[in-house]
Amino acid sequence: MKITTDNVAQVLASIQELASKQVMVGIPATKAEREEGDDEPINNAQLGYIHEYGAPASNIPPRPFLIPGVAHAQDKINNHLQKAAKAAMDGNAEKVDVELNATGLVAQAGAKFEINNGIFEELKKSTLAARRKRGRTGVKPLIDTGQLRNSITYVIRKKD
Repeated sequence: MKITTDNVAQVLASIQELASKQVMVGIPATKAEREEGDDEPINNAQLGYIHEYGAPASNIPPRPFLIPGVAHAQDKINNHLQKAAKAAMDGNAEKVDVELNATGLVAQAGAKFEINNGIFEELKKSTLAARRKRGRTGVKPLIDTGQLRNSITYVIRKKD
């Protein structure tokens, strides 16, 4: 005896759910604030943008970490997105969410890895002197307190 079940509605709902979501990686406004007591007048999202693209008027060179970090993780990201698509075709909405979260984690890790290991223009002597004055000894660009790196996260949102 052969039993056939009609799960077309479940599959279509799962595909629609996947198609309506997007994984976004970066520094969302809700995670952008710097710790209390910092002298920085800007938040982590603004600081991340400045470092990603540079600020010529302030003599800050670009030190991109987000776009290259995600790009270096693209094969792993694509693997999880393919698994999400397969799960949607199987009607497994729960697995779709698991794979979208895995996608976000991989992309987030890629950006953080880039901050830790990327090759950036060296810090200026004045920046190093300012760090030493604050009791910091690190010379790595983009890493002073670690707040910028630690603020990188991902969110899964409904597409607009």
